[in-house]
Amino acid sequence: MHALSQADRAQLIEARRSSLEIAQRWRDGEACRAILRRFEGGCPEALADAAEAVLAETDWAGLLAPLVAALAANPFFEPPLRVSRDAVRTGAVLIDAPMASISASLIDGRRLPSPATLIFPGYITVTRYLKAGGATLRRWETEPLAPDFSAAAAAPCRPLPPLALADDDIVRCDGRTRAQLFGEASGPILQITATIRPGAIPLIREHRIADGALVRVASADEAGSRTEMLLGYLRRMGRIDAAPRFEAATRDRAFHTRWTAMREWLGLDARSAFPRLEEMAANDPHPEVRAAAAATLATVRHRLACPA
Repeated sequence: MHALSQADRAQLIEARRSSLEIAQRWRDGEACRAILRRFEGGCPEALADAAEAVLAETDWAGLLAPLVAALAANPFFEPPLRVSRDAVRTGAVLIDAPMASISASLIDGRRLPSPATLIFPGYITVTRYLKAGGATLRRWETEPLAPDFSAAAAAPCRPLPPLALADDDIVRCDGRTRAQLFGEASGPILQITATIRPGAIPLIREHRIADGALVRVASADEAGSRTEMLLGYLRRMGRIDAAPRFEAATRDRAFHTRWTAMREWLGLDARSAFPRLEEMAANDPHPEVRAAAAATLATVRHRLACPA
């Protein structure tokens, strides 16, 4: 590996400084600020309406022109965009706001995979297909997530008629009850997608395409995931003094967070957790949590009576 010369080092430092300045001017520019103002409050459906208007009205090439010009002038310029790449897709986050994010993706339509499952992500998206690549959208529908949702009793999802895409089509997908995947495509797909954050449900549901059956559920609640991670850390550190934190988490609105908190608390100090476990077995709002707590009671009671 060759060491950087003083001149190269100075050039990189200057490029970094210049990149930050250009990025800040771009974010503070009227074009970006006008987009952000469109997402200042409102219900999820109103924000999705705003997203449709923004995607339809915005000159996306013009919005990115200052960044393209800066990159053309200096190959060391660092655009202020979070970029991701894989074998099929290259994407970048263009706008990231509390109510919504907007990203661009270029997809190789001829290399689209054929997955065995599909995802209901739990939030609304609005997508403008600048270049549709001759693609179709395969679509499915499922039941809304009820407060007493049970994975074991979940109904299979249902296929909907596919949608043929044309250039500049705008498609809204309520990922709380709808899922979609690309079908066949004949060329590259260029899309701009707005993701609406308010109103998102806390669970991601994965269904099998062949028969629609639910195969997996995952948490989409970032705050809940952080809580669960921190409780796990407190348990591993043996922080018995943190019992009030565990007790509070067993009353979280998300049933999966409540039960995770109880499991971690039992691993930390089963004796202090046992009264709350009894409460959850008797009256937790969710049937699966009640069943899990009831099934755990005998084991914990035996362990407390017969310590190792």
